[in-house]
Amino acid sequence: MSSIKTINDLRVFQLAFNIANEIFEISKEFPNEEKFSLTDQIRRSSRSVCANIAEAFRRRLYPKNFISKIIDSEAEAEETIVWLQFAFQCKYLNDEKFNHLIQKYSHLISMLVIMRKHPEKWQN
Repeated sequence: MSSIKTINDLRVFQLAFNIANEIFEISKEFPNEEKFSLTDQIRRSSRSVCANIAEAFRRRLYPKNFISKIIDSEAEAEETIVWLQFAFQCKYLNDEKFNHLIQKYSHLISMLVIMRKHPEKWQN
């Protein structure tokens, strides 16, 4: 933890940010009729994961606030998984890309759960 000076130093933030950018690129290929529904929703929820991690990082001196923002981030990650399921069901994602993203989100959520269960490790 001592080497973490900014949010960009956090591996969990880096992972969330990279996945959000990956989803942005993938969603460019979604049909135009999804622009104001699925495309918008999946982009918003994936980006919100990052934003909530950033807020949690800045609130880390206050354990209850930190935990609350980490929980929000977990919820946004789960919401993104649901949108990915819709995209897969609609055949906007192939098996490989869907499984790749789900695996990344599963790893991300496990990292967030560890942070939530051990907020004291982030207080410095």
